[in-house]
Amino acid sequence: MLVGYARTSTVEQQAGFEAQIRDLLKERCEKLFQEQVSSVQVRVQLKAALDFIREGDTLIVTRLDRLARSTSNLVEITSALEKKGANLRILDLGMDTGTPTGRLMLNLLGAIAQFEREIMLERQREGISRAKELGKYKGRKPTARSRTQEVLELHGKGLGATAIARELNMARASVYRCLESSGGHS
Repeated sequence: MLVGYARTSTVEQQAGFEAQIRDLLKERCEKLFQEQVSSVQVRVQLKAALDFIREGDTLIVTRLDRLARSTSNLVEITSALEKKGANLRILDLGMDTGTPTGRLMLNLLGAIAQFEREIMLERQREGISRAKELGKYKGRKPTARSRTQEVLELHGKGLGATAIARELNMARASVYRCLESSGGHS
């Protein structure tokens, strides 16, 4: 069975969403799963599609970025499909993991994406190191300390660190740092 999956991040991307559905129907998908959520949110319909797929089925997507948000996410999805004996077809790449060439392409794409990520992180570390040497990098602004006044007010009302942390939705250690920096130990 051919199973289609269409996703856009927002409702405003309606034209792109409709184009995906049209393309999946052209491929003669017998079952369609569709959703309009960010790839970082829980994708209920993707999970439903992966649960629905059986041995010999093929999951079809129009583009790789409609399916996976990262290399590790792609590996996770393709592993789930492999365990079920199902394949993946990505239309814009002309790739089908039901063929040896398709499996090779998928592995190459995954390796290249991982390589690019590692290079980007290495450059980022080098840039931060250089900026520190030049005194231009201070790190991120401590966010909890900016809430010291709120911590002190609640502490003054008799609340303990755990209750303050819960009330202000912050770590208990941050509450202690705020109290210590202002001389108001608990």
